[in-house]
Amino acid sequence: MLRFLPSRHQWTAAPTWGAAIVATLGCALPLLLGLFSGHSGFLWASIGAFLAAQADPLHRFGMLRMLLLTLLGACSAGLGFWSAPGPLESLLVFAAGGLLLAWLQRFGREAGKLGLGMLVCLCLGQGQQYLGSMPNPYAVATLFTLGGLWATLLAFTLRGLHGLRLWPYMPRLPNVLKVLRQHAARLPHPQWRLYALGCSLVCGLAGLIVNLAGQPRGYWLTLAVVTSLQIDLKGRLPRAFKIALSVLLAAGLLVLLGESLQNPAQMVALVLALTLLGRAFQVGRYSLYVLQMTFCILLLAESLAQDWQLDRERLLGSLIGVSLALLVALTLNVRRRLQVWRSARSGTDGLPR
Repeated sequence: MLRFLPSRHQWTAAPTWGAAIVATLGCALPLLLGLFSGHSGFLWASIGAFLAAQADPLHRFGMLRMLLLTLLGACSAGLGFWSAPGPLESLLVFAAGGLLLAWLQRFGREAGKLGLGMLVCLCLGQGQQYLGSMPNPYAVATLFTLGGLWATLLAFTLRGLHGLRLWPYMPRLPNVLKVLRQHAARLPHPQWRLYALGCSLVCGLAGLIVNLAGQPRGYWLTLAVVTSLQIDLKGRLPRAFKIALSVLLAAGLLVLLGESLQNPAQMVALVLALTLLGRAFQVGRYSLYVLQMTFCILLLAESLAQDWQLDRERLLGSLIGVSLALLVALTLNVRRRLQVWRSARSGTDGLPR
């Protein structure tokens, strides 16, 4: 189950309709409550259900991953909500989040997905704080947890319908740690340290910019940074520009959808349909999964929005976030070129004259 980040298979072998139904029903109830009540706090319950449903409940680690995603996502969302008013808190919390993401990416694709979910919830928590819909971070974490537990309850029902144990046998912890160390050993430590430092600095700077700007929906900037931060120790600029272009295209498409619909009910129907299809045909490759997951969760967070006239602010935030993330790739590329130049120079100096 724990696999290294590059994968040859980009798509799952077969649609996972069971997990897709769990994700759709888990998001449907909170979204409908938020649509009829007019309170955007129910968005947190839907986000919690969506994040928990990213784990396949029929797999061996599925139930454990659902509970981990719910618990860690709730803590991250509450922490992001708490850090939003203070510039120093935003800087430190997002810098720690970027470092944690880079550290978890060392241990394989599934660990990277866990870190991605935590950092996405951190971004949403900071961005939603400026909307003034929730009183404190404890309410955010509580609603998030309730949504995740609702999806977990649906997952238990799905396992029962398949005749599976409600809680499967877990492997021994030393065996899991051994597999994680094997994944981490494949990455060169000096280059990874530079990548981790870049992730920490860029995420901290993004959180600080959102705090100083004080604009609502600031998660458009921070999510663009998180989506573009995908581990590539070689610092290949063409790959980084492709990812950046994909992020900008996805942001533009989402803005066009919001402006064309201008109706929360239609947006909720579209979100549920895309959640069903996206979870059923989940991408297997890590880099594409990041794009798919962040696009769906951003669409989910904007499903009840009624301020689509702020389209320029949204697109500008995405552009700034992508530009910040490109700094990491550029730094890694320059570092790699310097190493090649130094090695070539040392080889030339060692030749006999």
